[in-house]
This record gives sequence, structure tokens and C-alpha cells, in this order.
Amino acid sequence: MIIKSAEFKISNSTVSKCPDTTLPEYAFIGRSNVGKSSLINMLTGRNGLAKTSSTPGKTMLINHFLINDEWYIVDLPGYGYARRGKDSRDELRRMIEGYVLHRAQMTNLFVLVDSRHEPQKIDLEFMEWCGENGVPFSIVFTKMDKLGKIIGGRHVFEYKKRLLETWEELPPIFETSSQDGRGRDEILAYIDEINHSL
Repeated sequence: MIIKSAEFKISNSTVSKCPDTTLPEYAFIGRSNVGKSSLINMLTGRNGLAKTSSTPGKTMLINHFLINDEWYIVDLPGYGYARRGKDSRDELRRMIEGYVLHRAQMTNLFVLVDSRHEPQKIDLEFMEWCGENGVPFSIVFTKMDKLGKIIGGRHVFEYKKRLLETWEELPPIFETSSQDGRGRDEILAYIDEINHSL
């Protein structure tokens, strides 16, 4: 897939204010500081499209980006940022659940996982929640360039092993790096394939 255009459309705090279209939406979510904005910029080839920050928990809204006038990338707030107060965390949880469970246009949720770490309880619990609620999702390992091939592969393998303890089959899995561009073609081809099947 060639990205001809990518433009920011709207930020909002509730699913009811999302764009009034029938276009498919591909949402990206993960723990704070997982490299979500960098991945979105890498996929679209637009460096400043999604705002990157070294401060965890910067994305506080649902952000819509229109791609090729045909589909949306949706940047969701990160989950599990411990420094937020309980009220703020609850508000974000409601926002995320409202979008993921009730947005009819949400076609696939890309759950981002930092490949530098061994399986994290919060990521595994979020994936379990997706499974329990019938949410179509894929796993995207980010920052694969930060690790050697052997360690990176081992971390991905550990996640697969943990998931297969409770899952009969695994969702699609992508290994990416916003630095060297790996995984870009695979994710865009996957989105293209889904779009053509709708």
C-alpha cells in the first residue's frame, strides 16, 4: 500500500464525538511510552503527524488521522501510567473502553508491546480483556532495533508462550522499529487486505 495522504482530523474525549463516517478505523494502543506516535509516523511516512514525547502518558484524547481519504488511523491514550491519579486513570479507561467496545467503525486494534521487556502483566491482562470482549486485535512489538536478534526473538517467543497458556491460537503478530522501518510493509499490507475484504 502506498500512503498518498495522511492528515489529522479531530481529537476528542468521547466516542460520540468521533467522525460521522462509515470508513474503517485502525486503532493503536499500548502502555505509556511504548512508541505509539513514532510508529504511526513511520507507517504514514509523516514525521510530525502524531506528536511524539519523551513524557509518558502524553496522549489524553482519541486522535483521528485520515489516510488516503479511505480509512483512519486512530491514536488512543496509553494505559497503565502509574503517576496519574485514580480519577484520571478511570476517565482514560472509560474513554478507551467506550471507543474499543462501542465504535462500530473500529476494524482492528493494534496492541503495541515494548519488545525490550519480558511479558508484562498489564499487557497480558489487556489482551485477555480484548479476547473476552471479542475485540479483533493484533500484537505489534515495537523498538525491535534496540535488541539483538536473539534477545528480541526470545522476548517475542516468551509472549507467544504466555498467551498460548490460555489461547487456542494467536492473533496476527508484527515486529517493528520506527527507526529502521521494519514491519511497515507488513502492517500496511494487512490493513490493505482487511480493507479489500470489507
